[in-house]
Amino acid sequence: MDDFLFRAVLGGLGVALISGPLGAFVVWRRKAYFGAALSHSALLGVALGLILGVNPVAGVLAVCIAVAVILVFLRRGRQLGSDTILGILAHGTLALGLVAVAFLETVRFDLMAYLFGDILSVGVEDLWLIYGGGLAVGVAMAALWRPLLAATVHEEMAVVEGVNVTAVSLAFMILLAVVVALAMKVVGILLVTSLLIIPAAAVRPLSVTPEGMAGLAAVAGCLSVGFGLWGSMAFDLPAGPAIVVAALILFFVSQLIPGVGRK
Repeated sequence: MDDFLFRAVLGGLGVALISGPLGAFVVWRRKAYFGAALSHSALLGVALGLILGVNPVAGVLAVCIAVAVILVFLRRGRQLGSDTILGILAHGTLALGLVAVAFLETVRFDLMAYLFGDILSVGVEDLWLIYGGGLAVGVAMAALWRPLLAATVHEEMAVVEGVNVTAVSLAFMILLAVVVALAMKVVGILLVTSLLIIPAAAVRPLSVTPEGMAGLAAVAGCLSVGFGLWGSMAFDLPAGPAIVVAALILFFVSQLIPGVGRK
């Protein structure tokens, strides 16, 4: 196996492993649109990172965390619905990102690679970033698992049990922001939400426990990366979209398993 392909596989598997458990909570909490809002805001982070001369991943992380914090505080006002706030943030930050990109005339960068990913160019530094960030997300998820699960099942009951729902929700959104920043290299800004949602949705009917679904979602994500990269090399397809298509095929296959729809 060529070195670049080996690094691509390692990078994709690393992102899939951390996306699975978080994706399960995205599905349970019905936060798919929030994931889309974060991915849209990532373009602004890339542009700001390039303008300021810092790593674009740092820019994406800063902007995504800012969006998560803004969302939490706007929701506390109860004046607008969550879907309205998310729509404003998603399209507003995307527009700001496109405006910021217009100021990068003197900076050379591949916009398509950021939008749709460039997993085949993953380097050693990217692998350290993915696995280091993934380890941090995994440790945080282990610490947050029980209070986050309690808040997901019944928010009011979780408050009665002493769970700080606002703090837990904010922590979860920040973890999502970290995953969006890490996954940008693999599937790109526009497709990163799909790597969170589709594997988790594919294994939901097959899961018996929350922990089981989180583990199966990680496995489904890894399979999507493997089949997607194989399809990319075999049929000369763009790698990022090929990974998402592989995840989509797994989703439809899971729905065809006898008895799944009634489980």
